Amino acid sequence: QLQLVESGGGLVQPGGSLRLLCATTGEPMAGRAIGWFRQAPGKERERVSCIDPSAEFTIYADSAKGRFTISRDFAKNQAYLDMNGLNLEDTAVYYCAAGAFYSCQPDDFDYWGQGTQVTVSS
Repeated sequence: QLQLVESGGGLVQPGGSLRLLCATTGEPMAGRAIGWFRQAPGKERERVSCIDPSAEFTIYADSAKGRFTISRDFAKNQAYLDMNGLNLEDTAVYYCAAGAFYSCQPDDFDYWGQGTQVTVSS
């Protein structure tokens, strides 16, 4: 069964950058879309970005456009979220997930990691 593990979160100052890593095991990630989602305290889980199984198409939330970049490495069975220009509103637990590309919503994804905390604070 496909398993996902996120890493790369941490504490960063406003304007800083982080690279989140999603490592998959159990079966190849090829054939599945990969999505990054986040959930802040007291808020619902929301999409950040998704990449289709071929890595040809991507979707970004408005809040992520121009600042975040999603990518994937099929040979390593890994996916990444490069985040630049972080601000206080980006503080959340970030999750990677595998599933169907469709509209990049949580319900489209069947497999989830445990999450990694990103805290933006001065």
